Amino acid sequence: MPSPSTAPATGPRTGSLPSNATLTRHPPGSGGRRSPGSFGRRYRGLPGPGHASWTATEGFGTHWDDHDVVVCQVEGAKRWRIYGPTRAAPTWRDTGTPQIPDGEPLADVVLNPGDTLYLPRGWWHAVTADQGAPSLHLTFGLTTQTGADFMTWVIDQLRDDVRFRTDVPRFDTPTAQSAYVTALREAVVTVLDDPAVTDRWARSLDATHYGRPYASLPHLDHVPADPDLTVRLTCPRARLDQNPETGEWTLAAAGTAWDFAAPAGPLLTLLATGRPATLGELAQQAGLAVADTAALVTVLVQGQAAAVSGAGR
Repeated sequence: MPSPSTAPATGPRTGSLPSNATLTRHPPGSGGRRSPGSFGRRYRGLPGPGHASWTATEGFGTHWDDHDVVVCQVEGAKRWRIYGPTRAAPTWRDTGTPQIPDGEPLADVVLNPGDTLYLPRGWWHAVTADQGAPSLHLTFGLTTQTGADFMTWVIDQLRDDVRFRTDVPRFDTPTAQSAYVTALREAVVTVLDDPAVTDRWARSLDATHYGRPYASLPHLDHVPADPDLTVRLTCPRARLDQNPETGEWTLAAAGTAWDFAAPAGPLLTLLATGRPATLGELAQQAGLAVADTAALVTVLVQGQAAAVSGAGR
């Protein structure tokens, strides 16, 4: 049955060729814009595969995706036959399989260059390039977090609780097994009763997100004190917070949290915008020496949270 994991293979026989991670290999040019941090926080992944078709044969058949989809038609035209979902909020890892829809599609539309189409997760669709010319479109997969993802994080937090590290008493008495389950339930409820639990979960997602890989060439482990050297933060979901009592700043990104003295705040704030900046600009922003600024950025480069993106003198 067609699904995200069982869609038909594509290639010369079907006349359809998908190219995964197109936008990863081809970043935006000088006029391009990156996704803002708030948008990146809402969606777990933003792949940008391109789909080229040059015959009217369907490349994937009637299928559904386990993430929201935004389609941008680039060249030629493509016909989309859209059906409704047959299972509420289906996921890639699920206990049930959506049934193939019967009857006519809810919509039968043709996308031309410049047209955009949004499909929610689980909506069945069939796509063909049957308009008499080759066709190319880009697909943006918007993957959100589900309750199952949230509970996986909760369980990970509970590994610090000895009750969750204790062996399951599968061969003990029913009374002992019941007491064991009760203890686990109490631990889970304690975590879920925290009013800030969803905020802690969201912060954990952001702080452990590695962002877009960016090679800090040629300065992989040391950033020289060159005021014209351009650097940038590579983790758009990085969290920057200031301790109101001590004035210290904490930058959490790429699975690490760094604490910096108060004077580093303006420098870190500028980096957190995501835009490239020279060491000279960062030093001036914070009133620090270029050498001290380079040392701070070196720490972030070594932690894979920043990278040199432009040559200096």
